[in-house]
Amino acid sequence: MNPNGQIAIVTGGGSGLGEATARALAAKGARVAIFDVGIDRAVKVAAEIGGIAVQCDVSNAESGTAALAEVAAKLGEPRILVNCAGIAIGMKTIGKDGPHPLDQYRKVIEVNLIGTFNMIRLVADHAAKLDPLQGGERGVLVNTASVAAYDGQIGQAAYAASKGGVVGMTLPVARDLARSGIRVCTIAPGIFKTPMMAGMPQDVQDSLGAAVPFPSRLGEPSEYAALALHIIENQMLNGETIRIDGAIRMAPK
Repeated sequence: MNPNGQIAIVTGGGSGLGEATARALAAKGARVAIFDVGIDRAVKVAAEIGGIAVQCDVSNAESGTAALAEVAAKLGEPRILVNCAGIAIGMKTIGKDGPHPLDQYRKVIEVNLIGTFNMIRLVADHAAKLDPLQGGERGVLVNTASVAAYDGQIGQAAYAASKGGVVGMTLPVARDLARSGIRVCTIAPGIFKTPMMAGMPQDVQDSLGAAVPFPSRLGEPSEYAALALHIIENQMLNGETIRIDGAIRMAPK
């Protein structure tokens, strides 16, 4: 799909991978709606790219429905979705203070996995009602997993499970939506230069980058965005999860 002139939604688009993707889509001529719970940063990015910012809790059905309605009213019906909203915690299954709190585990699953599916189902429902474009295509949905889906480290039980769920649902959702001409792919990034990573000491960042076989550095958000754009533009990419990680395989810790 050519993004030029299309309506695109980027969740978690106020910073990091989402911000880079929102900017890349706007540069290609898409009209971008940035969904984020942190609305201040989303407003700033939206203003800079000529898009709109919408406050949205992706894990909440009513919030997602209201956000989609706002996009339809202000920009038009979306054909493109890039799911970048997510959270991470580090906590062992059994720690010094006892077992992993179940509410914290549940929260990660709700945002990363249920939130991703919530936005998929809502955007797909809108896109499926649109007229098909060239080749019968109506929409493209891109999700964000993580190499933790395959190489989860100590303390990543919740995070790895949530991202493994995103990987696991990619193919069946793509098969579900094939009859509507909607493609679904997932990106599994390695260690990227996100705001969380940028807050770490430089020597820690350098050490993490050195663990990547090649190129031995942290990934740039623009590199994630470039892959997201390629998925959107390449009609034969469907039902697949693509690692973008410099060939790293994470050690236990």
